[in-house]
Amino acid sequence: MFQSLPGFRDFYPEDCFIRNHIFRIWRQSARLFGFQEYDAPLLEPLELLTTKSGEEIVTQLFNFVDKGGRAITLRPEMTPSLARLIGAKANGMAKPIKWFNISENFRYERPQKGRLRSFYQFNADIFGEVGPSADAESIALLIQSLISFGFRDEDFCIRLSDRNLWVYFLHTWDIEDTEAIAKVLAIIDKIEREKPEKTIELLNLYFGNKAEIFFNEAKKLAKLNTLEAIQDFFKDGNSRKTSDNIEKRLEEWKCLIEILSALELMPFIKIDLTIVRGLAYYTGFVFEAFQLIGEGRSIAGGGRYDNLVKKLGGPDLPAVGWAMGDVTLRDFLELKHLIPKYVEAPDFYVITADHECRMVALHDISQMRKKGYRVEYPLKDMSLNKQIKQASDIGAKFALIYGPDEVQENSVTIKDLTQRQEIKISKSNLGNALEMIHQEGKLPTLPTNG
Repeated sequence: MFQSLPGFRDFYPEDCFIRNHIFRIWRQSARLFGFQEYDAPLLEPLELLTTKSGEEIVTQLFNFVDKGGRAITLRPEMTPSLARLIGAKANGMAKPIKWFNISENFRYERPQKGRLRSFYQFNADIFGEVGPSADAESIALLIQSLISFGFRDEDFCIRLSDRNLWVYFLHTWDIEDTEAIAKVLAIIDKIEREKPEKTIELLNLYFGNKAEIFFNEAKKLAKLNTLEAIQDFFKDGNSRKTSDNIEKRLEEWKCLIEILSALELMPFIKIDLTIVRGLAYYTGFVFEAFQLIGEGRSIAGGGRYDNLVKKLGGPDLPAVGWAMGDVTLRDFLELKHLIPKYVEAPDFYVITADHECRMVALHDISQMRKKGYRVEYPLKDMSLNKQIKQASDIGAKFALIYGPDEVQENSVTIKDLTQRQEIKISKSNLGNALEMIHQEGKLPTLPTNG
């Protein structure tokens, strides 16, 4: 037997049910916030990805040369495609632009728990708004989407940090070069996971014999978890010096916290300056949704990326957004027993006694399906008892029985398969009866004639 490729999944009906449930909640959440859905091609020019992330990204891609000699790749994420779409038409679009997407992406990396080579992502982005209001709206949508699945504040938190604050802090240490800043931030991003000796060794390249002093101050800053403590850090001499940029940034922090508080979201927020996010294109507030139970994994992540659209050839356009993958989300849903039971039962199952009855029933089945009811019937001849058993086996609650008496009387017997009750309904009343059953979930009380 052939098998699917490593890191790729088959979706049997019960898996499709779960996937569609996840997609439905994502879409509902995005539309609550006024986001519009978009899509883009699965294949993109390889140069689009290398321009965004550098040549090293190629090792993580499913890339090849097509028959036209073009270097192309299966997209590993949606952000470059999104920046390309926005950049092409941004000047003529009303701001802010609030878009979302649910799409399949591909990364050539070693499959492991929570990471596959094929996965779906929910992306939500806001363009054209530079202030903290857009950051707050983005974070609010992330929280709402998780709440909509049934998660609560004891299940997850939003770890909130700020690359700009770290950049301004590095400026006070005379680290001004953009490339050097990106590399130091990548070191800081791992400051809690690496051994101190290794981190200091990496910092030596940028701070020389002051690397250990910087490491200790960076650790102090990273551990602060309130805005007040961060403000005190830059006021009481713990840092080498402060700057106008830092003071202005702390005011923007105050504005963001104020908005999140007004939205009643602060129970979900945890200030955590160890979150720097290694991707160099982030330019401001960064955040991730983090499990508070189980293995303590990141469920989603994002932040502000004000320079990316311009970098990819578009206008200078501020942006903030995030992405959530379906693989880790499904693991989290299973951990919390929040996946609904797989049920694909028909609204009605039609049982017929013979060929003549079946022909009469098929006409009614056609009419019922046109009205939106899900109706099934046996595709081969079988006894009435076997038909009733099949109806029960597939989860049908109500059966419509067409026998010789019903056909002669121009009526239908409706049987409640769970309550073992039944009524005979005149065909003229069938439409009303089906509507009442659909709304109330029980047999109606209707006259049997006309």
